Amino acid sequence: MTDTAPNWLLQLDDPVPSPRVPPGVEYHRVYAGERRRIRRGILAIVLVVVGMVVFAQLLLLGARYLDTEILGRSGFTPLQQAAGALSLAALIPYCMLLQRLLYGVPFRSLHSVAGRFRYGVLGRALLAFGPLLLVVVAVGFLLAPVDQVPWSTFDLVAYFVIGMLLTPLAAAGEEYGFRGFMFRIIGGWTRGARLGAVIGIVIPTVLFSLFHGSLDPYILTSYLVLFGSLAIVTWRTGGLETAVVLHVVYNVSALVLGTTLHVDLGGALNSRGEIAGSIATLIPSAALVLITSAVWWITRRTGPARTPAPSRVEESGTPASASRRAGRSTVPAPTENGFRISEAAAESARVSPRLPRTE
Repeated sequence: MTDTAPNWLLQLDDPVPSPRVPPGVEYHRVYAGERRRIRRGILAIVLVVVGMVVFAQLLLLGARYLDTEILGRSGFTPLQQAAGALSLAALIPYCMLLQRLLYGVPFRSLHSVAGRFRYGVLGRALLAFGPLLLVVVAVGFLLAPVDQVPWSTFDLVAYFVIGMLLTPLAAAGEEYGFRGFMFRIIGGWTRGARLGAVIGIVIPTVLFSLFHGSLDPYILTSYLVLFGSLAIVTWRTGGLETAVVLHVVYNVSALVLGTTLHVDLGGALNSRGEIAGSIATLIPSAALVLITSAVWWITRRTGPARTPAPSRVEESGTPASASRRAGRSTVPAPTENGFRISEAAAESARVSPRLPRTE
């Protein structure tokens, strides 16, 4: 007998309604309610920043101990690069835990408005936007001056493995922390969805760009465009998958090209505030603007993706698994927002006083 149960690799992108997530709201409005809960939001932001610093310091301390006491190495090493990547990756479960404790929202809600990580969205974004971003990052390296230093074969291989395995997790961690959790916190402080999107995009983008420690106009502009584009894409697609793809391609290609060209990665990180950018620094920024415009154009008719509403079967109290065994679908009819909701659920979403008005 063939097992037809869905698995994590072949599962569809159908939404998974949750009773703890308001139906019909945009990604950044999941925490919004009758009260703005600004003090709770400030506490959450402080906890994110403190957690990120603590994770980084603990892991870097362990990496430096192994380098100096066991391996007899000094300076910036692959172990320290791996520690930094793991500290950022830790933001994924950490922000999910904070979301659950402070806002009572399920862990999986942080992935997207569908209540799950949409692998289909990830794959389509990778095919559509990945090659363009990879090429423009490479062109930026080709045009920018590079100071080369000697590298050992071991370090080159180690950085390649780190770049392939851990750098994607680090990029995803930044997305879950800043374009996910922090975007939702600040986006829920306003009464309207559009204003919430604006301040939820602008405030984390500016703060995270300044957090990188460079005031050079070219470099700072590249950060603002990068993080602003990722936030807009998250808002319009209703999830973090496309932003994760863009950030992963950007970071992995930069790290692999940097090691291929024997760039002094440690010196670049330690003197980030002293590095002078050039017009070549903005080449990837131009591609990100084009990609963001394409995403906006694609979603121009439906607007930002929204959370699904519960189906009739779930509203009647029949478990979803039981209804599937009985041959009845728990997924309601499609709506103009791209999610499948029932007519009764759609009507309740329209009249619910908790939901903000959206475009």
